[in-house]
Amino acid sequence: MSGLKLRRLGMIMEPESGNPQEIGGVLNPAAARGPDGDLYLFPRLVAQGNYSRIGIARVRFNQAGDPEGVERLGIALEPEADYERRPGGGGGCEDPRITFVEPLQRYLMTYTAFSTQGPRIASALSADLFHWKRLGLATYGRYHGVEIASVDDKDASLFPVAIPNPTGHLELAMLHRPLFDGTRPEETCRHPKRREVDLDRESIWISYCRMVLDGHEPPSRLGAFACHHRLATPVSPWERLKIGGGTPPILTRHGWLIVYHGVSELPQAGEVEAGQERHHLCYSAGVMVLSQEHPNCIRYRSAEPVLAPLLPEERRGAVANVVFPTGIDRRDDLGLPDRFDVYYGMADNRIGVARLDLPEVLSPGGVANAPEAKV
Repeated sequence: MSGLKLRRLGMIMEPESGNPQEIGGVLNPAAARGPDGDLYLFPRLVAQGNYSRIGIARVRFNQAGDPEGVERLGIALEPEADYERRPGGGGGCEDPRITFVEPLQRYLMTYTAFSTQGPRIASALSADLFHWKRLGLATYGRYHGVEIASVDDKDASLFPVAIPNPTGHLELAMLHRPLFDGTRPEETCRHPKRREVDLDRESIWISYCRMVLDGHEPPSRLGAFACHHRLATPVSPWERLKIGGGTPPILTRHGWLIVYHGVSELPQAGEVEAGQERHHLCYSAGVMVLSQEHPNCIRYRSAEPVLAPLLPEERRGAVANVVFPTGIDRRDDLGLPDRFDVYYGMADNRIGVARLDLPEVLSPGGVANAPEAKV
């Protein structure tokens, strides 16, 4: 078993009764400390027709310092731009992550914009978490002859400081997971259990772009993410069908900590009905620790999940058997820099929170994927 585990603290948010903006669920929140020191969540709010907004809520804590609920404060973003809207009034601003980017002295939100083109990575900028300026869709350089901007993309998050690209230049870096044809778990589950992983197309990537600082003015848009590096591919059984990003990278005593997600297949009795195979997917969470000096190098990686669907709220919902980490809060407010609260989606319907206490020494049980990795 993995040397790291998440301890559940409970469910912190569920759809509000009678609220049409949340009839389809509240899930997959970003988390960020505001200039006032309070912790804010930015959940995806799903209305009828899978119309998704990004809300904002202040987290309430009990006397022990544990999160116990939220105060809803309104909407941070809703579909307005062409790249967020679909015909007939549909659209989506989904699954945000927020990072305070120190060179910019601004909060940067990355989120999934869902239009007729499919899911794409978009970004927005804020000085206070309450007022957001759209920066548009992420743009990319070509990769092995492929135009990345035409590929579905999700699960993006940013490093808070400039990190070295493969040539050693300090740049803004983003983790993301392009969804090339044939690499979704609904597709990879049709392959034999021992299959060769497409290392480039089934990976979490780090992509880099040059930061352009125009005096003291914040940027009107980000530059192109022109350089790409493969970070991690599926290795362990719990992630054999797909891996993808989760919480934004956060610097710890051991390096850059990421809580990411992996997808496997649940064994089911009677998998063949009327000649049709049924595939039951399970989304779990794992931990990666990346080198502080060279974040494209993995120092630690979960051999087993640190959190898997167990509670009824995690096993039954809009999508069954899902824990999906997206927000992280280091508890510096309690004087505990090795304590992290992780906010995650529960079966695409509710939001839970679990706690990770980082040990002084990482367990030697973590695995890192080699280029020839197979599962």
